[in-house]
Amino acid sequence: MKKKFNRVYQFKITLKGIKPPIWRRIQVPETYTFWDLHVAIQDAMGWLDYHLHEFEIINPSTGLKVNIGIPDEDFGRDVLPGWKQKIADYFSMENPKANYTYDFGDNWEHKIELEKILPREKGVTYPVCIKGKRACPPEDCGGVWGYEELLEAIKDPAHERHEELLEWLGEDFDPEHFDVNEVSFDDPNKRLKNIF
Repeated sequence: MKKKFNRVYQFKITLKGIKPPIWRRIQVPETYTFWDLHVAIQDAMGWLDYHLHEFEIINPSTGLKVNIGIPDEDFGRDVLPGWKQKIADYFSMENPKANYTYDFGDNWEHKIELEKILPREKGVTYPVCIKGKRACPPEDCGGVWGYEELLEAIKDPAHERHEELLEWLGEDFDPEHFDVNEVSFDDPNKRLKNIF
């Protein structure tokens, strides 16, 4: 059952701590939950959704920061379930920014920014990725620091880890490559069912 919607939220997602920047611009239905947005970010960036994630955003009704993601009792802090929180209740042009962390080991931090709210276009299937730059780092490469080391090693045939890391990366990994036509979006409801 698809929910009807008239407006789309355009977000820019930028991976923090990497120069030149790795970023994506996506448009999603206004009816999206934070879980739906998480799946769209994973798919647009090129992450594989192997790890936990969390949004941090100011709740406009209280003015306080809240964490939204997958609640984990063992973690010892309040995390609201993403599938119960609607993006429209938090994001607005007055409250456009959030942080999104993926993989608490590698600690990939993303800046999420609502750029505009637009009327839905006829004939467009949402979510859609309309622009972006540079490849997503590979999973489990050790965060920003590990990724920088990996790029140095694969560029330099004399580097002691050159062969090992090229083999680990597999097919021709090009850190500069990004093509919006290669982005495909998963069904967030199916992804949620797989978790539970």
